[in-house]
Amino acid sequence: MQGDHQEQSNTNGHSGNGAQEQQVWERELLTRLAMSSLNEQRRARRWRIFFTCLGFIYFAFLLVLLAQPRWEESATKGSHSAVINVNGIITSEADANAERVIAGLKAAFKNENTVGVILRINSPGGSPVQAGYIYNEMVRLRNENPNIPLYSVIEDVGASGGYYLAAGAEKIYADKASIVGSIGVRMDSFGFVEAMEKLGVERRLLTAGSNKALLDPFLPEDEESKKHLQSLLDDVHGQFIEAVKSQRGDRLVESDDMFSGLIWTGEKSVALGLVDELGDVNYVAREVIGEENLRDFTHREDIISRFAKGLGTTFFKLFSESIRPALH
Repeated sequence: MQGDHQEQSNTNGHSGNGAQEQQVWERELLTRLAMSSLNEQRRARRWRIFFTCLGFIYFAFLLVLLAQPRWEESATKGSHSAVINVNGIITSEADANAERVIAGLKAAFKNENTVGVILRINSPGGSPVQAGYIYNEMVRLRNENPNIPLYSVIEDVGASGGYYLAAGAEKIYADKASIVGSIGVRMDSFGFVEAMEKLGVERRLLTAGSNKALLDPFLPEDEESKKHLQSLLDDVHGQFIEAVKSQRGDRLVESDDMFSGLIWTGEKSVALGLVDELGDVNYVAREVIGEENLRDFTHREDIISRFAKGLGTTFFKLFSESIRPALH
């Protein structure tokens, strides 16, 4: 009987310990769940605070941008030399497109305090159509505003379409190491005919019009098509040459190479008559125009549009980075 009683006591003791352990485990689990929920709420609160602060920062930045034109206006009161920048490839999709450059030119000539206009060029060329639009407008504005001179300043590069623009000015200036010229036209293509034969690929093409497959890289080169394209390039090249000659006139020291597409340094270009003098924007404003106060008339995208694009891009980037850990 005594042994049975002791065994029962041991059993009850083990049961009591098991119940206590169960209670401890449950309390620890509840504590961990509570702490996890609390930490999640804290993280959510931090992100709310972060995005609220970000919104205030962008709102303040917007106010600064909206105030900027007034600051620029007050900083450029009085007479000035107007500057329009042409940077990069000249195409309808790039910043250096005809619409923006012409808008800057018109605003510069329209301003009553403009003493002279400088087109600052750093471009290897681009679309002959876009360059032609700008060139024509430069000539027109010069004729309408004979009292306001228009000069071109070539910085690093003023080649091909970049020089097309420069030729529309009254005079052209450059640095002695500037790259000038490339008065020519090019059209790029490629051919995959032999590669397709080696790979066993069959070209299947349907057209309405015998020349609709012009420049198709998967078809053999056609001599008639090649002649037609060469004639097209020659026509555009002739327009380029005529534009340069009409404005540069007797200043050009013509040679067989001048319109061949070659490039020269600014120093050599002076000897060839492609450039009038060596000098930068500040030199032209100070010594030629006589007004060293510069004002930038480069036409840029509307401030609100730029802000909206920048806000959208930045917000998306920040938001995607903030949620990235939760997606892994």
